[in-house]
Amino acid sequence: MKSYDIVIIGGGPAGLAAAISAKKSGIDHILILERDHELGGILNQCIHNGFGLHTFQEELTGPEYAERFIRQVKEQQIEYRLNTTVLNISSKKLVTAINQKEGMFKLQAGAVILAMGCRERPRGALNIPGYRPAGIYSAGTAQRLVNMEGYLPGREVVILGSGDIGLIMARRMTLEGAQVKAVAELMPYSGGLKRNIVQCLYDYDIPLKLRHTVVDIRGKERVEGVTLAEVDERGKPIPGTEEFYSCDTLLLSVGLIPENELSRGMGVKLNPITSGPSVNERLETNIEGVFACGNVLHVHDLVDFVSEEAAAAGRNAAAYVKAGGLKKKLGWEILLKPGQGVRYTVPEIIHPAYMNETLTLRFRVSNVYKNCYISVFFDSERVHHRKRQIAAPGEMEEVKLVKEELLKYPDLKQITVMIEEG
Repeated sequence: MKSYDIVIIGGGPAGLAAAISAKKSGIDHILILERDHELGGILNQCIHNGFGLHTFQEELTGPEYAERFIRQVKEQQIEYRLNTTVLNISSKKLVTAINQKEGMFKLQAGAVILAMGCRERPRGALNIPGYRPAGIYSAGTAQRLVNMEGYLPGREVVILGSGDIGLIMARRMTLEGAQVKAVAELMPYSGGLKRNIVQCLYDYDIPLKLRHTVVDIRGKERVEGVTLAEVDERGKPIPGTEEFYSCDTLLLSVGLIPENELSRGMGVKLNPITSGPSVNERLETNIEGVFACGNVLHVHDLVDFVSEEAAAAGRNAAAYVKAGGLKKKLGWEILLKPGQGVRYTVPEIIHPAYMNETLTLRFRVSNVYKNCYISVFFDSERVHHRKRQIAAPGEMEEVKLVKEELLKYPDLKQITVMIEEG
């Protein structure tokens, strides 16, 4: 059985950035395990541009962005195994994996970085009435079919859900000659980035129907059409608002779920809001030496932020290995709490003794707020109060916490982040 200082589960953007960061931090024995036949993860099918503006200060496509990290992994001679599925990770960081070449094998890790990404929510989770005909795809599956396999899923399309993948596929299908008749969104706001709403829908005159959902799918062998209806404040269809759209394809962009089956199996505590691990200031889970980053931790909107977060996880895992394991002598502990208008925070707990000079606190708001303030409270004292013209659930927010500032409050027990309306 081979041993490695750090084993990284997942060779997508998070896993690659974490590996490079750990290597640059002085760790040599690193292994990336990737179940696909190539590194890069979901970026390989994201052929649109808009990546890299923060990381490289230039606009790249998904494959171009991935290639820059893949090249660094190879230059740094970081070991990786493709077509390898991880079956189990024990709480002692014993990794069991399988591939066609080696069969089943075990690896002992000094530290583990979870970077498995996320998956799309399927139709089965939606309770849409109707048959199960051909022509229903998740938006990500359709993206792979068009961009990598060379297939056009359909000619007349309705999209349910206005997440970024759904918005991007509305434009992609249009460019390939399909007619996108509507994008329906259950919520009163879009779940995607503002720039994607403008560039993918408004620029192509594709209607966005907020507070609408699919209430019926017509067709037995192939989709023949769908019925949309307006919903009330509880998300229930309003009788009399039904509208039929003939189409041969329904794309679902109804949310992403972090891939945490392995995490759950090894006893990692999960956040019920993000469905990702609960982590501290080092992005370490409740299991010592097990770190998490990227979309397996919480769903990001920009891959640049995934890379930034993963680099921090790599550095922290490297520090853990170099120290021979940071034992549970954590000392002063501060709870981070989402307040009014905030759904969650990452991290959830911090130990000032182990913080870097600054810590990026990331969160999402629960609704669309205009002319509001992002406020940070140290216990009951408001210490930050930043004006925002608009804050929306589709765009991640962040606050920088400064270690020097925290040390001025030695009795601090809780930090609360909230939205205060103007």
